[in-house]
Amino acid sequence: MSAETAVSVFPQLEALLPHVQKPIQYVGGELNSTVKPWEDCDVRWALMYPDAYEVGLPNQGVMILYEVLNEREGVLAERTYSVWPDMEELMRKHQVPQFTVDGHRPVKAFDVFGLSFSTELGYTNMLTALDLAGIPLESKDRGLDDPIVLAGGHAAFNPEPIADFIDAAIIGDGEQAVLDMTQIIRAWKAEGRPGGREEVLFRLAKTGGVYIPAFYDVEYLPDGRIGRMVPNKSGVPWRVSKHTVMDLDEWPYPKQPLVPLAETVHERMSVEIFRGCTRGCRFCQAGMITRPVRERSITGIGEMVDKGLKATGFEEVGLLSLSSADHSEIADIAKGLADRYEEDKVGLSLPSTRVDAFNVDLANELTRNGRRSGLTFAPEGGSERMRKVINKMVSEEDLIRTVSTAYGNGWRQVKLYFMCGLPTETDEDVLQIADMAMNVIAEGRKVSGQNDIRCTVSIGGFVPKPHTPFQWAPQLSAEETDARLGKLRDKIRGDKKYGRSIGFRYHDGKPGIVEGLLSRGDRRIGSVIRAVYEDGGRFDGWREYFSYERWMRCADKTLPAFGLDVDWYTTRERTYEEVLPWDHLDSGLDKEWLWQDWQDALDETEVDDCRWTPCFDCGVCPQLDLDIQVGPTGKKLLPLTVKNAATASAGGHSH
Repeated sequence: MSAETAVSVFPQLEALLPHVQKPIQYVGGELNSTVKPWEDCDVRWALMYPDAYEVGLPNQGVMILYEVLNEREGVLAERTYSVWPDMEELMRKHQVPQFTVDGHRPVKAFDVFGLSFSTELGYTNMLTALDLAGIPLESKDRGLDDPIVLAGGHAAFNPEPIADFIDAAIIGDGEQAVLDMTQIIRAWKAEGRPGGREEVLFRLAKTGGVYIPAFYDVEYLPDGRIGRMVPNKSGVPWRVSKHTVMDLDEWPYPKQPLVPLAETVHERMSVEIFRGCTRGCRFCQAGMITRPVRERSITGIGEMVDKGLKATGFEEVGLLSLSSADHSEIADIAKGLADRYEEDKVGLSLPSTRVDAFNVDLANELTRNGRRSGLTFAPEGGSERMRKVINKMVSEEDLIRTVSTAYGNGWRQVKLYFMCGLPTETDEDVLQIADMAMNVIAEGRKVSGQNDIRCTVSIGGFVPKPHTPFQWAPQLSAEETDARLGKLRDKIRGDKKYGRSIGFRYHDGKPGIVEGLLSRGDRRIGSVIRAVYEDGGRFDGWREYFSYERWMRCADKTLPAFGLDVDWYTTRERTYEEVLPWDHLDSGLDKEWLWQDWQDALDETEVDDCRWTPCFDCGVCPQLDLDIQVGPTGKKLLPLTVKNAATASAGGHSH
């Protein structure tokens, strides 16, 4: 892989910049970015978040791996993002290949081309990037000098739909995994690349922690279901396991967060305060695949915030995790940070708060130095019954009590997230969302004595995901989703007393069907993805580029060859006996446990959070030889002296 030198394509690129929108996104040179000398390194990574710069740059996963790799002697990592269609057209015309923004080096020259997929809708963008880079789209056509194309991120927990296009996938945490992979590639290159491409992929597969799709064959039953997946090479494991970083304090990344040049979706510095979640919401893939819970210590968080603010000059810190208010020391963290940065006016934010973990003291600390924007809660299900089905243990009383406190303490706006199309859901369950929103407004008016209270209801379509109890569930069709949401909209708009105070935002059901096709698909879906790409499909996560008609047309063209259609993958319920496309990828969760949880969902039985109750044998801890981490450490955030503004601003950059 990788040529001995890689020449910057910037001279050719520069001529194109005046002719495209937002040229700044292709220029690189951000604060804290790294360009290492090519010849000083023997293993070289190109990292991609397959979306536009403004979405990709703030992505924590890519930022962390970029820094982890670049800190190592002899290793370099550069970033690349999806180019907009106007730039793609010019690059094809002037033969400028897919390039990195750091050194403007051709992606084809690197040893590894690693893509992080947080959603399946980035698959067509991957094909665009491969084609622009001059890398054959299918792994079977690649030669010794092509990079290893590697998938990671949450969508990589079922990489089967893109199995033809990738050489490898890593599931789970990437920090240690990319370093282990680097060592294997380095040794193979030092030996003179014996056995070619197949040999280095075999060495990776043998570790049991890197999935190489080409080393597995899929056998199908006459009815289209999978019969089994079998390794086709001796020494390749039957199952591939996920990577779990246990001590987050050992990995305090990013230490030097990137500060974007162009406007991006998140203008703040983010610190991941814990990883994993054991609340057990049955629809939530992120919570299931990132078990167990691993907390960053309060002192570790304090140090990261301190270093990050000095390195970037941002004025807001996001405390990230799947449910940030669940950190066992969240009150001390929020108070300590608010005290420390009071004079600097640094704002704190939590992405979204669980109704039952919210308290007004915490909310006040978070908004003490920043602005008081709206509060966001996610009841997810409109009725009590639905919340039992999805194991989101929040009662309407909890919600009303929480918003009552918020409105009583001066908040004016609350945003509520729900899902439509959950298993066993009826129209009645969804219509109860309107009742809940009206009760919220009524309560808000009562406690605040004001009429300018707002509540925004935001609704997403439910998509069943691999490695969750709902992986067997049927998906609601786009037509039924739209009809159900139409009834809800009419009910809210038709209410004279409260309707005007309720904002209503929803996506139609169509993108959810495509996402469902890709999330539970198998290798046969690769033909659909390729057809969509060849038909011009790009940026499927963006409403203005997404075309449901194109996806359905391409599926109708390719799937009948296998005797299948879109409904077979989306609206069909699976049975326990069925081999699922991702069964050979071990997320640590026992299939039996997931199935039992699916049965519990159908019986409307709730399951507690195993951090605070005895273990339910989901399989993660014993199988991966791990333990759930529960605080508190009893430490306080150091240093406790309030910094005076003069020293604080001297070391930072303003942004």
